[in-house]
Amino acid sequence: MGCTGSSFLAEDEIVDARGLKCPLPVLKLEKRLDQVPAGTHLTVLATDPIAKVDIPLFCLQQGHQCATSTEGDGLRFSIVKKS
Repeated sequence: MGCTGSSFLAEDEIVDARGLKCPLPVLKLEKRLDQVPAGTHLTVLATDPIAKVDIPLFCLQQGHQCATSTEGDGLRFSIVKKS
């Protein structure tokens, strides 16, 4: 588990954390994950450079799948909630 350079094909939810600073992107993701069923695909959009470390680490610790990519000056995380 953890983040890789690849991305998942399906996505059900978008969490827009652009413009938010640490720790808000992770907190926003955590809140949304609490509201969705296992197996849900989420895309997190972030601009805080620290999110590149924080979100993959959070996913690894919680057992969620995560893939990271760069989009312009932002980051995109494709996450699948653990079963």
